[in-house]
Amino acid sequence: MRNDEARRRVREAGGEELCERLVHLDAIRAARAERQPTIELTRPDEGTTPDYDVVIAGGGLWLLVAPLLAARGLSVAVFDRARIGQAHREWNCSAKELAPLVSSGLLREDEVERLVVARYDHGVCRWHGGGTYPVRRVLDHAVDAGKLLAAVRALAEARGVALHDREAIVAHGEGPAGVALATSAGATLSARIFVDARGASSPLATADLVCPTVGGVLSGLEEGEAEDQIRPDVGEILATTEGVEEGRQHIWEAFPGKSGEVTVYLFYYALGGAPGASLVSLYARFFEKMSAYKRGDFRLVRPTFGFIPGWSRLGPGPAHGQRVVLVGDAAARHSPLTFCGFGSALRSFEGVAASITRAAEQPEGRGASVSPGDAPIHKGTGALAWLMATPPKEPARAWELNDLLDTAFATLADMGDEAYGALLRDEMSAKDFVRFLRTVAGKRPRVYRDVLGRLRLFGLGRWGFSVARELLRAS
Repeated sequence: MRNDEARRRVREAGGEELCERLVHLDAIRAARAERQPTIELTRPDEGTTPDYDVVIAGGGLWLLVAPLLAARGLSVAVFDRARIGQAHREWNCSAKELAPLVSSGLLREDEVERLVVARYDHGVCRWHGGGTYPVRRVLDHAVDAGKLLAAVRALAEARGVALHDREAIVAHGEGPAGVALATSAGATLSARIFVDARGASSPLATADLVCPTVGGVLSGLEEGEAEDQIRPDVGEILATTEGVEEGRQHIWEAFPGKSGEVTVYLFYYALGGAPGASLVSLYARFFEKMSAYKRGDFRLVRPTFGFIPGWSRLGPGPAHGQRVVLVGDAAARHSPLTFCGFGSALRSFEGVAASITRAAEQPEGRGASVSPGDAPIHKGTGALAWLMATPPKEPARAWELNDLLDTAFATLADMGDEAYGALLRDEMSAKDFVRFLRTVAGKRPRVYRDVLGRLRLFGLGRWGFSVARELLRAS
């Protein structure tokens, strides 16, 4: 399919503004390698009274922290190039990951219950030419992302948060007492703490992996028990229908939602600086290859897409300042294996809000660094994501990555539902992770060649050191 036809279909389903966002993200990605003009700002000096305690750039998922900060007595402003509180992806999580929405005071239990549009009996991971491996309590709740953000936006407004729709933060300059900010409307302001929640479009999103993802809410897919049909009570977490093509291992996922609707995504892993990544061209593949994945005369009801930055943990992560906080995709703190940012955000947003509050209350000139926590298992799974991003290029080896994934997930299934689910929820212990690696290597000795060839000695050493350190901490 031609790219212009893919754009037409996205525009037809999502409207002109959403299609413009798609093209905008591709343009940002293409311009990463070019030197961008900078805006010089006068940095706040000690004794300067900031306009706000906290300014948040980006009004998506991490809008969650805004009403919490306001409830703690901080003055808060949120800026976004689109309307604040719009969802650009559908979200799934496990049941216990929804609990912080209630414990934080954002929503009542009955309000959270109304956000859940589907529950699954289990989820599956399936590899072409291999097996199907079910797992429970992983991404088994489909959440209405739009309703959640609308509720959080209303609460933020009620608590006095200043919302600046269609006005982006375009530059910042950090000083000892705060951060100077410039907006796309030509305004300048300052804050004690600047929270960057701009996702992949953030100039600070410098992680070493990226996951281009396209898809959306579909209707018209056939329901049934076959692999190429949809079961309303089963979520498909990861699935492949082919080997490596165009130098990439493409992966599907499908999560049933409201009756007759399914959220389907197509994505692949790539190195952060890899050329040629385009959401529009990936959409062309999505429309072309859908029939190989699921049956049915489908209709795209609502497009959802994005470049999801990832961090392998094999090198330095995205940088931030003393008074600059990276969250969400800008920080790449989510799982480097599943890229599930929603569950990660739900597990951590209360702690991040508390850290931001403490930093904002620091006396002027005193260090106030805030760094969102990182799940220990990420030090191990990051290297696996790097392997996914660097599949073999030789046509004769096009099926090797599928075979390795099949071996890995067969091993997880044999370890039992608790360990299998723990890996996908970022909760697996270092001891279980090492047991998993040793079992996979025993079943597939060539994995040593693959790991050494693609991670090289430095990366392999850093990975081994990180896993060993987590083992010592757990012992």
